[in-house]
Amino acid sequence: MSASREIDPHESPRALFAFELRKHRTDAKLTQKQLAKRVGFSESMVGMVEASRRPPSERFAQLCDQALGLDGAMMRLYVATTWNKAPEYFRPWLEEEEDATSLHTWEPTLIPGLLQTEAYAREMFATSPGITREDVEERLAGRMQRRAILNREKPPMISAVMDEAVIHRSIGEPEVMQEQLRFLLEMAQHPKVTLQIVPYTAQAHCGLIGGFIIAERNGSPYAAYAEAQPHGRTLDDRQVLAEMALRYDAIRAEALPFKQSVKLIQEVVNRT
Repeated sequence: MSASREIDPHESPRALFAFELRKHRTDAKLTQKQLAKRVGFSESMVGMVEASRRPPSERFAQLCDQALGLDGAMMRLYVATTWNKAPEYFRPWLEEEEDATSLHTWEPTLIPGLLQTEAYAREMFATSPGITREDVEERLAGRMQRRAILNREKPPMISAVMDEAVIHRSIGEPEVMQEQLRFLLEMAQHPKVTLQIVPYTAQAHCGLIGGFIIAERNGSPYAAYAEAQPHGRTLDDRQVLAEMALRYDAIRAEALPFKQSVKLIQEVVNRT
């Protein structure tokens, strides 16, 4: 099956994936049928992806990289295909996040997005006024794919500081919160992830104003995302970044050490 139209790679992230897949396949002198056999998908599936009529799956992208001898090129493009499912205001941050070597996040109300389970994230997306079930699932797909950065050969460092209220606030049914807290404990074992909890005993502190994420490249902050209503915004002003970095340090100074934070999360799990 061949693509029925010429693909404009600038049309969308999905179109770029389709364009590059076709280019790499033809460079390898493979037909769609031959590539389909190598990746274990149908010829029609390969054709639809190359025609930008169907989005690729993560497994499809991984197998194409292997079959075509590519160094993760299709997987990187696969990550980009989820960006057009994200709200427009959030897309600039996704681009910045992709380049980060370190991410420092502060959350006073919710589990940080990169550490959310599918069920927890679905519950949160569903609270948006007027959102459809399809929109929820599309945003969920993008949220889950963001976590792919932790599976890279060289993932960024994730430093997540949360208010104690986050681990006590029930989101969805009890099993949803149980799964989420257990996932936090699992992620705490990841060599690139550090979790800290600001306890109730900290009382008033500057972090209560709102959540944010700071992206660093090789130790230098270059972008941040600040939560706000009705939606957040991506920032790159150097003075603002410096002020946010100071605020993050002040918040983190109020937090429990890593081991005590993990112990507190485990205690909440044991009680629920």
